[in-house]
Amino acid sequence: MFVQTQKTPNPNSLKFIPGKKVSDIGSAEFFSKEDTDNIFLKNIFSIHGVESIFLGEDFISINKKNNIDWEDIKHIAISLINDFYDDGNNLVLDKNFKNKDDKNYKEIEKQIITILETKIKPAVARDGGDIKFMDFKEGTVKVQLRGSCSGCPSSIITLKQGVQNLLKHYIPEVKNVEAI
Repeated sequence: MFVQTQKTPNPNSLKFIPGKKVSDIGSAEFFSKEDTDNIFLKNIFSIHGVESIFLGEDFISINKKNNIDWEDIKHIAISLINDFYDDGNNLVLDKNFKNKDDKNYKEIEKQIITILETKIKPAVARDGGDIKFMDFKEGTVKVQLRGSCSGCPSSIITLKQGVQNLLKHYIPEVKNVEAI
């Protein structure tokens, strides 16, 4: 198996593409070993300098600490990814993974989520990131930027010029978008 890597707009994030499915349940982000019981994720977190891990459908984005060089992380991460799939594993996250984020949404929130999922997520996923709906109150949509988008210098421009303009176009009640 050949794991490809791809730079992202965030210099502290690198996208790993194993050429196999990673998640069967959508995206998820982890910030420490304590966030998960998944052995693979715990192994990635054991690499010195790893700050967070974001899993998309077919990629893994790893965010590193600012003072760590990618050469100190990249080859170990590729080795762990190869070992995981070589051991016969098909998915990092499957239907048995429990997501704590499920909740009931109002109709306008469902519309916002649909636009985020269909029009915005595919674009940010190309750069190894994700955007997650958090709240809508008084015209303001609050989102969480994840994966490579988290801490990316260009994410504020993307948020205001891309996400905000698109949501305002489709949903007139949206006046502003903020990252939390």
